Amino acid sequence: MLKNYGVLKGKAIEREMASPSHEHFQIHILAGTEHHRIAINVMSQLSPPEVLFYMDENFVHPITDNIVQANLPDGYTKIPSRPAGIALDFIRGNLFPTQEMKPIPYNQPGADNDLNEKLDFYVQQAINDTDAVVYAFGEKWGPEENKPDQYFGFTPGNGIHDIHMNQGNSGRFKKDNGVYQDGGLLLHFPSRNKWVAIFIAFQVQAWHTDDQTGDPLNTLPPDHPQQPESKTPVRIIAAMVNPSKDDVGKEFVVLFNSDNEAIALHNWRIADKAKLYDVLGNIFIEAHTSLKVRLSGNGAQLSNKGGIISLLDQEGNKIDGVSYTKEQASVENRLIQF
Repeated sequence: MLKNYGVLKGKAIEREMASPSHEHFQIHILAGTEHHRIAINVMSQLSPPEVLFYMDENFVHPITDNIVQANLPDGYTKIPSRPAGIALDFIRGNLFPTQEMKPIPYNQPGADNDLNEKLDFYVQQAINDTDAVVYAFGEKWGPEENKPDQYFGFTPGNGIHDIHMNQGNSGRFKKDNGVYQDGGLLLHFPSRNKWVAIFIAFQVQAWHTDDQTGDPLNTLPPDHPQQPESKTPVRIIAAMVNPSKDDVGKEFVVLFNSDNEAIALHNWRIADKAKLYDVLGNIFIEAHTSLKVRLSGNGAQLSNKGGIISLLDQEGNKIDGVSYTKEQASVENRLIQF
C-alpha cells in the first residue's frame, strides 16, 4: 500500500505538458508559501500504453461536501484510507461510472482528442481563475532538501504523484495495492459553483479487488487488459433516502433487470458508504422489470447528508453503485432517480 497517501491543496500557477521524453503532465502548485509539483501519468509502463481516462466536467458527489467541510489547509494533508471520509476509491466510492473510462493516447494530431489536451483545458482555467483550488490525491514525495525541482526549479523539490487508481495491480506494482487510496485530480471553481473531476487507471489493473488488500480478485492474466464491465444487467435506478417521519423500515432501493432472463439475488447485498449492508433473501428479479427492495433499518443507512449505495453479489463483487448529495436528499418523500 502507499506509505504517504493524502491530498495536496493549492493554487495552480503553471504547467508542462507531457512529451516523449517526459511522460507525465506536470502542474506547479503554490500552497501558501510552499511550492509543490503534481506529476500525472499519461502512459502506462506496461502494455497497452494508453491509460484509461474519465473526466466529469460537472462533478456532483457527496465527497465534495466532505472536502469543503474538512477545511483542509493549503499544502499536503495525510488522510486515512477508510470509507465515509475524503479518501478516493474507484471501486467502492461510486465516484463515477467506471464502465465509461476509455483508453486515450497522451498525444496525437487533431484537436481535443488526447490526454494532454483534455488535462490542459481545465488546468489552464485553474491557472487563470483567481479563486480556483486544486486537490490532488496520491502519494507524497519530498521535501528533497537542497535539490531543486527538475521541472519548475523551486527548492526544495516537493510534490505528489500516483494520481491514478492504486489497487488491482499485479507483478512488480502489487506492493502499491490498497483500498481507499486511489489518486485523482479535483478542480474547484467556487465562483462558478463548479467541480471538475479527472480519474485515470491502467488497462492491466483489475476491477474486482480484495476489500482488505486491494489485490486483484480477477483470474485474468496480469498483463491482460481489464476494461471495467461495460454492461451490468442489474442496476440501481432509484432510492427513497428521506421518507417522511421515521426512516426505519421506510427507506428502499429500486433495482432494474435489463436482461432477457430472471436473475437470482440470493445473498446479494445493498451497502452504504460505511460498508453497512442489508442481505437480500431468496428472491428473483424478473426480466425487464424493476424490484423495490425495502431496507431493514439494521443494515445499510441512507444518510440524508449525502452518501453512496452499492449493489454487491453473493461473493461481494460490486455489481453497480450510485451516489447522491445532501441537496438531493433534502426533500422528504422524494424518490431520487439515478
